[in-house]
Amino acid sequence: MRLATVRRADRTHAAVGDDRGWVLFDEADAQELVGTSGWRDRAEAALRHPARIALEMQEFANPVPRPAKVFCCGLNYRDHIVETGRAVPEFPTLFAKFADTLTGAEDDIVVHNTDRLDWEAELAVIVGTEVHRADRVQAQAAILGYAVSNDISMRDWQQRTLQWLQGKAFDATTPVGPWVVTADEIDPNGGLRITCAVNGELVQDADTADLVFDAADLIAYVSQITVLRPGDIVLTGTPGGVALGMPEPRWLRDGDVVTTEIEGIGALRNTIRFDDGP
Repeated sequence: MRLATVRRADRTHAAVGDDRGWVLFDEADAQELVGTSGWRDRAEAALRHPARIALEMQEFANPVPRPAKVFCCGLNYRDHIVETGRAVPEFPTLFAKFADTLTGAEDDIVVHNTDRLDWEAELAVIVGTEVHRADRVQAQAAILGYAVSNDISMRDWQQRTLQWLQGKAFDATTPVGPWVVTADEIDPNGGLRITCAVNGELVQDADTADLVFDAADLIAYVSQITVLRPGDIVLTGTPGGVALGMPEPRWLRDGDVVTTEIEGIGALRNTIRFDDGP
């Protein structure tokens, strides 16, 4: 099952779908939908109905627009760790984002005051039920599903200090979507191809089986620190192939198109726009 937030002429709607099309709900977004009692029964009933609609990719907004918490894991693919010259970590390297950093599947990414803009394809894990101090089994059961993301990073800001936050928290620079594929439909531990292309040139090509800490590991670990609730997001880190790891980095420029794709989930297509005006 796919869960989405779609833009229509009147307003946004939650939607459920599959390869045959989509059904809209009165709830404003997928996050609101999964917060209602009996949502899964309603969604499954809707998918048994033959009436579906087709949607254009630009209609898909970030499916979970109001996460209370967005946790991110850095240095979590073995090849990316190697390209940074670091040792495989014993514990996850965590930092946080804010809901304002998120944007939709085909939205332009508008940036300013940076000349070292980098791409980072990531698997996003969406929490479906409240989870606190969980073990691995409980953490796995709390996962609603998975989406595609890209942690577009301002490396010049990130490297100003030892703390990464300032290079990761610019507004509307982290696309998530195009929808959430529920956890009963897909298993990243089995290995899903994850790629990023810039203007059609493949720059990242990896497999989610290469994660050091998988989705359940991260949910369990973060839940020791703080309670996670429906709609919260955990980004699992990026594989090798980022501009920062190149001998001569090729930073993103105005007009570049970044395509991020994960096998079995979907793809994002975002155009970079620089706005350095007043």
